[in-house]
Amino acid sequence: MDLTSPQTSPESGPGAVSNRHASVYGPRARLGLIVPPTNTVNESEWSRMIPAGVSFHTHRMRLHDAGTPEGLAHLHADLDAAIAMLTPCGVDAVAYACTAGSMISPPERLEQDLSARNGVACLTTSAAIVAALRTLGASRLSVATPYARRVNDHETAFLADCGFEVARIEGLGIGENGPHEFIRIAQTPLDQVAAHARACFVPGSDALLITCTDFPTLPLIEPLEAELGVPVVTSNQATLWAMLRAVGIHDSVPGGGRLLAGA
Repeated sequence: MDLTSPQTSPESGPGAVSNRHASVYGPRARLGLIVPPTNTVNESEWSRMIPAGVSFHTHRMRLHDAGTPEGLAHLHADLDAAIAMLTPCGVDAVAYACTAGSMISPPERLEQDLSARNGVACLTTSAAIVAALRTLGASRLSVATPYARRVNDHETAFLADCGFEVARIEGLGIGENGPHEFIRIAQTPLDQVAAHARACFVPGSDALLITCTDFPTLPLIEPLEAELGVPVVTSNQATLWAMLRAVGIHDSVPGGGRLLAGA
């Protein structure tokens, strides 16, 4: 998609949020994106999916363990600071695009707290995944991740709290020896990601969920859906879907699978 071409004016464009932030490159909506420090895949995949007339603007933020009250407090403080760096450019919504880091039960709690404090719609990847799976009618899941067992256990508990049955979850073990390994997630070859996803799939599952916003998956979504016969939900695809819906945009997104088929 050519994002350098002037797009539809906000007064006439479908799905326009308002005309208060009219610009050449984002007349329909401007999205804010917060990613972990090593993350490069989210931006790359969003740039391939973003609809005409929509722009997104990124800020990086350190990782937090929100499993303790102190860790959760630090997460909130850093998110508030990151959002404050994005709101001056007129974003219509902000996404905290970290899967495991945003898995707080209930999933809407973090979104509601951030939105109330910061005066802008704030979404999280974990809540987007939950909403996407519910929209697709999925309840029994096969889950593929790049993570180590500790993170997968956290993810399984979060999904169970949200009412999903995890038929199988498997990771690649990245991060087992510490956060310094996380840079390897984005370096995972697509053929390895695809083979891992297939190995994780349990027949009878309602959907295949592939998590982590730094795990390259976009070219695999539609081929895996055709092969397995179920929807494929990924962290980056679900987050963009939720963000577009939050600003009233329902475009069909090529390559985005059943979830982003439009309407």
